[in-house]
Amino acid sequence: MSVYVDNAKHPLGRLLMCHMWADTRAELFAMADRIGVQRKWFQRPPGIGIAGMDASWEHFDIAQSKRAMAVAAGAIETDKYGPVEFTARLKGDQAKLDQIAALRAKGFGAGAPPADPKQGALL
Repeated sequence: MSVYVDNAKHPLGRLLMCHMWADTRAELFAMADRIGVQRKWFQRPPGIGIAGMDASWEHFDIAQSKRAMAVAAGAIETDKYGPVEFTARLKGDQAKLDQIAALRAKGFGAGAPPADPKQGALL
């Protein structure tokens, strides 16, 4: 059983966010508690009877600082295909897994380049 973080860098205000998910909800919540991510930020499919925000899969969006804490606490780093691979494995979608493997073999999957530090600066 494991907790995972991808290398995404999605901007949210001044933050760059990535995804954190786990093999079990208990592991995910334990890591969130350990690194100081409030459970109210939990994202999950609608209609499962658990508080959180609607999403297609169970995870947290976390800031890069929390990502570093998760990795230091044992989270496994993945590329941008990590979340898709995880959900494909849950669904038994071998075609999707083969597609991801082919993309990785071509060198795709690296994280977004670092944001330009001058972007958004006042001139």
